[in-house]
Amino acid sequence: MSTVTTEPTEHHLHHHRPGTARAALSYRGFRILFIGTALSSIGTWMQNFTLPAYVDSRTGSATLVGLLVFVQLGPLLLLSIPAGMLADRLNRTRLVIAMQSVMMILSIVLAVLVWRHAPLWSLFGAQLALGIANTVNAPAFSASIPMLVDRQDLAGAISLNSAMINGTRILGPAIAALLAAIGFSIAQLFLVNSATYLFLIAPLFFIALPQASGDLPERGWRKLMSGINVVRGRRVLSRSLLTMFMFSLVCLPYIGLFPSVARLNFGIEATGGSYKLLYVVWGLGAFFGALAVGTWLANFDKRRLIPIGMLAFAVFLGIFSLMSSVVVALPFAAALGFVYFMSATALSSVLQQNLADHERASAMPLWFMAFGGTIPIGNLIAGPIMDAVGARWVLGFGAVFAVFLAWWANLGRLGERDFLPIEAGGEPFQPVNANRLF
Repeated sequence: MSTVTTEPTEHHLHHHRPGTARAALSYRGFRILFIGTALSSIGTWMQNFTLPAYVDSRTGSATLVGLLVFVQLGPLLLLSIPAGMLADRLNRTRLVIAMQSVMMILSIVLAVLVWRHAPLWSLFGAQLALGIANTVNAPAFSASIPMLVDRQDLAGAISLNSAMINGTRILGPAIAALLAAIGFSIAQLFLVNSATYLFLIAPLFFIALPQASGDLPERGWRKLMSGINVVRGRRVLSRSLLTMFMFSLVCLPYIGLFPSVARLNFGIEATGGSYKLLYVVWGLGAFFGALAVGTWLANFDKRRLIPIGMLAFAVFLGIFSLMSSVVVALPFAAALGFVYFMSATALSSVLQQNLADHERASAMPLWFMAFGGTIPIGNLIAGPIMDAVGARWVLGFGAVFAVFLAWWANLGRLGERDFLPIEAGGEPFQPVNANRLF
């Protein structure tokens, strides 16, 4: 395997504005792996979109849909820290190839189970195994990708990655709907997904993921605490992670329970065209929200963007919770998606810009726990509540809580020593007038 550098010479020749998406794409290694990840993610979202809808259609239970999301994302909450240790100890390229291969095989297993109308417990078991493989994969991959670009272009790379997640969130279901229209079964859609893993596996045989230089002081079992110690020592990190944790737990259960929200609030089934349109419009908004952080908002202070985004999220989630007409709800779904991922991308940017390269594999698992690992906990709590009293109360409470988060996430109140020092790779500190945020 060859080793990829960050190609600063090529980057500077392009004269792209630092921190933008175009600047990040000027790095060859990042560009190739970004494209491979995007193509692979299209298949992943085909499956992530289809399987919850299949379970909701088969059972009519928001609780079981929430449980399905939990078994897929729950391992992020429980196993991310040990997975981060593996990322520091093992060759990251080989580890990612191995986990991508395991997930490819498990997608084939899911296809067979759906084709045979297997018991639900077997679907949940395969989904759990897939979630474990994804958890082992995530720290190694996410800690390496930012190292393919200069630190000044990190925000553009994070914005592109977030936009890619949401762009493929749209393309995946759209392609799944198209394939279903020409006769593909759910099982065959899962087989298509299994093939898309090759788009990322193949480039990794030629482009090696960087290994971080430097080390953290903990040894032995105490290395489990490395990421926590890094976060505790830098208040911007702990505040960002706690914000994402509370946001995921209280405000975002509607994402995993989207099929149930559509059925309860709008009277539409997850297998119908109206649901697909609502989901795609919301995902399109999330795509542009993520992309905005690395384009026209690239020079906007991310610390100011976070509380503004949270307040806007509260408004649009509150309005969306009251809607009963799909047609009327579409523009609000797009706006909700936009401010949701704009806020999440800004949070991720602030977090990563305040981590040294050798800290990423230990600290980023805490982000996965706070984001992906907490959403399924919220789903487990919100699913039975939705079944009992409806979805409007769950979404409405999330909207009210987001108003509190808009105050809590005001990072402008922090001081210079709460951020990564310049000598450790941080950016020059610029004070923010906290009173200007609202």
